[in-house]
Parts: sequence; structure tokens; C-alpha cells
Amino acid sequence: MRKFDTKVQHLKYKVLREVARAAFSDTLAQSLPDIPKTIAPGPEATMRCCVYKERAIIGERIKLAMGGNPQNPNVIEVLDIACDECPVSGWQVSEACRGCIAHRCEEACPRGAISFDKHQHAHIDKEKCIECGRCASVCPYSAIIDHKRPCQKACKIKAIHINEHSAAEIDNQSCVSCGACVYQCPFGAIVDKSFILDAIQLLRESQNNTRYKVYAVVAPSISSQFSYAKLGQVVSGIKALGFYTVVEAALGADLVAYSEARELAEKGFLTSSCCPAFVRYIETAFPAMAQHISHNPSPMAAIAEAIKKTDTEAKVVFIGPCTAKKQERLRPGVRELVDCVLTFEELQALFDGKEIDITSLPLDVLDNASYYGRIFARSGGLSDAVAQALKEQGIEDFHANPIVCDGIEACRAALLRASKNMLPNNFIEGMACSGGCIGGAGCLTHGEKNKNEVDSYGHEAMEKSIGDAISIFEHAFDA
Repeated sequence: MRKFDTKVQHLKYKVLREVARAAFSDTLAQSLPDIPKTIAPGPEATMRCCVYKERAIIGERIKLAMGGNPQNPNVIEVLDIACDECPVSGWQVSEACRGCIAHRCEEACPRGAISFDKHQHAHIDKEKCIECGRCASVCPYSAIIDHKRPCQKACKIKAIHINEHSAAEIDNQSCVSCGACVYQCPFGAIVDKSFILDAIQLLRESQNNTRYKVYAVVAPSISSQFSYAKLGQVVSGIKALGFYTVVEAALGADLVAYSEARELAEKGFLTSSCCPAFVRYIETAFPAMAQHISHNPSPMAAIAEAIKKTDTEAKVVFIGPCTAKKQERLRPGVRELVDCVLTFEELQALFDGKEIDITSLPLDVLDNASYYGRIFARSGGLSDAVAQALKEQGIEDFHANPIVCDGIEACRAALLRASKNMLPNNFIEGMACSGGCIGGAGCLTHGEKNKNEVDSYGHEAMEKSIGDAISIFEHAFDA
């Protein structure tokens, strides 16, 4: 049975599924008007004030499922029509206010935004409030609280603010496209653009043109996602969609680990380059530290480059947990290597849109990567892999001393210390999502269980060293 963490994810999936179904049957143009009615048949509303608003919002979701606003360079977009249920955020006086007569809050406010009713209970004039929080700092009852919307709480880099229409607005200059707001918004008002139609078009063209093949590159976190089926059946399902073959992005991680270990030993200090949201965060928030970003590509780009060097007609579709990978794919140097990026949510929609029951399929295998490449999916895996790569390559005169940053707040703390030359470590492993890639916004499910699944998946490849995995891959293509 398919499992989603929330009903918002399930709604998003249903829209993607219907768009995929219509695209596979080549009836998309005719089907578009009917998709909202299919998902919200009515006449009673189940999610909003009325079925008509439900359908209007679904219509906007369909646009995102078809690629979103081409004028917006960010892969994360806000559906204004769906962003109207959260209360106005900011500092508010709670019921804990005792109506004291000291009125310290009033004295602390620099704009005169605090007033009192006949019971001496404080009130904040939102027109005057500048959100400085001084009133809260002096309240003896801690009665003044900073009430933030879920999307603002989720965004640890403060790239979301509320506009004059009380809707969320994303600052594209500082957004790192991690998708934390997408996953946390209780109304699904923030959505990542989907390129599912691009993937279907690539598959269709490959059927008509035998000169090129479409490779599916799957992230190692796939091992924890499709819990209702076996991983081998998921691989068979991907091939049933029309993909020529399935390659592990973890093999790209093996390639990166080998090269990054040498670069670290040569330069003496590095920040990792595997997480595109982390890289973007350094570039925007700590630009002086950008010179220390590893020159290695991400595992996605590394394996795509290896595939295209050996098969010049190849098309590469990356499938993983990450919305930031969609943004990375648009960067110069990556867009030439990766032709499309999908999330696990979108892969599930492809299966069901083409009516593929993966539980009925035979077991196929993934056998490209090493243990160390596969554990890149979780926080700490990259550091372990770099240490192993140093050992395998006989680099004994350098000692890696990594700091593992689990989530963007930990990344900020490490980068701040490094920028002031106060960090004792010589390698910063940065993962924007909590837990690493297994916490990505495009996952079907999230949780500690996913880490255990990834570790188990990694242990299946313990017989290979990193060098073995790379060598086997290179010889396979040479043959």
C-alpha cells in the first residue's frame, strides 16, 4: 500500500498522477478541464470552504505539475490562492498576560505599539510593530510570543516573508530550494515545480529513436521509500516505464569521494559540494567561503557525466528525494549533463499514471556502488566515504577531521566559525535537510527508519571497495 506522510502529499501525488496518466495516453489537452473534477468530485468540499475553491486550487497545482511559471527562476513557488488560512504572523500577546501594572512591555517598545484594555491586558498594534521582540524580552510572564507560520519556521535561512496580501512570498535571492517549506506547509500552498512531462517526452522520443537511450539515475535513499514493494521491483518498474537501464547515483558518490579525498589532502580545507542547497547557501550567505567549496560535482552530475562520456546519445533522468536537485540541474555545467530531475513522489505518480503495479513485477538488481557511496544518503556518510577514499588511495600523510552538519542551522554554525578561523575541523560536510538526503522534501516518507534502511542497503555492497565499484563500472562500459 502506498504511504505518504501527509494528506497534502497525497493530494499533490494525485494531481501528478492524473497529469501523467493523460500525458501517457496523449490526451493531456483534452483532459485538463476534467482533472480538478476528478480529484474533487463534489458537490461537498472536503478540504476548503467550497468545492469551487478546491477545484481552482487544483487547477493551479496542475500548472505546477506541468512546469510552473517559466518567468520564475525558482523551482519552488507559492500558490497565492491556497495561502490564505494561516493567521498573521509576528509577535502576539497570549492568554498568559496577567494584566500587570508594571507595563514593562510598553516601556520597552520603541514605536508605541503596545496598548492596554480596561483589564490591563496588553495588545500589539500590528501597524506600528516592527517585530523587534523587545516587549517579549521584558515580560515577566513570557506572555508575548513570536507566532510564525509553518513555512517561516521551516525556512531556517529566513527566505520567506509575508506580503501585503498576507500570503507567503519567497526571496529567490536567498532561497536555496531545499523544499523544507514545501513539506511543512499544512495547506500545500508552497509547491515544487514538476518536470514530469519532460521525463515522459524523453521516454516517448526514445521509443521512436533507437539512437539514444534514457538512463534513470536513482539516489540511494530510494532504498527507504517504496515500502510496499521490494527495491528490485521498483527497479523493474522504472524499466517498465521505458528507461533503458537504472544506475545508482551512489556510484557517482564513489567517484566524488575518491576525487574529493585527493582535493582535501591537497588544499587542507574544504566544504562539501554534494548538497546543492548547501552550496547555494554558502554562495548567498557566506560568499567569502565560496572559494573553499569542493570543485567536485555532485554525485548526480558526476555519474551523468560518466554515462554521457561513454554513451554520447544518452539522456539522463535523476530520480531522488531532493527539490534542490531540480534547481541544480538548471546551473551551467549541469544542465548539459542531466536532462531531467524527478522526485520519488513523481516516480510514484509515473508508475500509477501508466498503471504499473510494481508489486507484481519480478526482482531486478542494483549493483553499481560501494557501501560508502550508498551511505551518502544519510548525514555523516560523505565524511565516512572521504576517510575511506583517503585510506584506499594510500594518502597517509593527511588526516581528515570532518564536522558533520545535519541541517542548515548546523551548516550556518560551522560556516560562521570557519569564516572567523575558529573551526578546528578541516572538512565541512553540509546537508541542508535534517538527516541528510533521506530528509528531502521529495521523499514519500520521512523518519529515523529511513536511515536504518539506507544503512542496510549499504551493507549489501560491503564486498566492494570504492575503487572496486569505480573499476567495475569503467570496465563494463569499455567492454
